[in-house]
Parts: sequence; C-alpha cells; structure tokens
Amino acid sequence: MKIDNFIYHYRDNLKSERLETRFLNINDIEIWSDFFRDKEAVQYFLPFEFSTNKEIAEYWIKSQLKRYDENQFGLQALINRKNNNFIGQCGLITQQVDGIEEVEVGYHIMKKYWGNGFAPEAAKLFIEFAFENNLSKSIISIIHKENIKSQKVALKNGLRREKETKWKNINVYIYRIEKG
Repeated sequence: MKIDNFIYHYRDNLKSERLETRFLNINDIEIWSDFFRDKEAVQYFLPFEFSTNKEIAEYWIKSQLKRYDENQFGLQALINRKNNNFIGQCGLITQQVDGIEEVEVGYHIMKKYWGNGFAPEAAKLFIEFAFENNLSKSIISIIHKENIKSQKVALKNGLRREKETKWKNINVYIYRIEKG
C-alpha cells in the first residue's frame, strides 16, 4: 500500500475528551528518558544499543522527527488537557509486516498514568483520524505476544487479532481494524 502526500493530512493538535496531541521536539528528550527508566514499561521493546536512558530517548525522539520529515507519520506527544502533563506518545507509523507496508497505531503511556484509559482513548483518536482522512483502509497494531495490556487496548478499539508472525525477530500478534 502506497500512501501519497499524507504529510499534508497528518497533523498534530488532535483532541479527544482528555487528550491533545502535538508533534514531538528535541525538548521532549528529557521527559521521555523517564519513560525508559521503568523496566516494566519497556519490557516488550526491541533492545537498544545505548548506555543511558537519555541516549535511548534522544534516539527515539529523533526517529520520530525523521518519520515526520520522511512522510512516514510518527508518534506524537500526548498531553493531558486538564493539567498539561506529558503522559506518553501515540500516533500512526508506517511499518513493514511480512513484506507489506502497513499503517500502525502505536501507543506508549508513562507508567504513572497507566490504568486511566489514556491508551485506548489516544489510539481511538488516531484510528478515527486515519479513517476520516482516508489515510488507509485498515490500521494495525503490532503487539508482543506476551503484552496482554496492549492486546486489551487493541480489543477495546475494535481491532481483532489477525495473525501471529515474526516482526524484527520477535513473536508478535497483528491486530487489525478495517475502515467501516
């Protein structure tokens, strides 16, 4: 699937009841390094070859900035509209799965905000955005087989487990939702 000119459609400042999004920037490295301090929050991530959490966060943020520049979507900052706190990241990402280009909705919430329903709310926001702007006929989530919490988020938003596969040498489930 080839997505043409989607950079003109992919925007920030999306709003849900409790959340607002914005594109990430270099100033987010410090707060995002806190995310990588929590081993439970990152237990299903691909391994990083950096020695500090700040180096990982810098690599992560710069990777999203590169995605923006290369028209590959990218994760965005999630801001709590009530208190302006940075609570995590969510967004659309182009991914290769079994040789097919897909649009994924990805989400990562700072652990101190888990259990408040922010992940499903954020994912729903981006799924709706993708479908309303005809960015893809379907959206996937690539979820580690053991990551039950993320599987529950996918199910809450109507994604269904489509298959099990290897992605970047990890056993994962692919969850998918089709545009209605």
